[in-house]
Amino acid sequence: MTTMRLNQSGASEIELPTLPTHRAEDLTQGGTQALIVLNDQVYSLRITRAGKLILTK
Repeated sequence: MTTMRLNQSGASEIELPTLPTHRAEDLTQGGTQALIVLNDQVYSLRITRAGKLILTK
């Protein structure tokens, strides 16, 4: 389990499960777009110039 602090003002911490982590740059192989398939549906993952992610069907 991974512990994550909720905010700076409180001492509250929660236990989070360890999840698979993937770098967007790895998924796009250094480019700005990748296709992701789920249940025979194709989705497009795009990294914007502002460094945000957009996932569309």
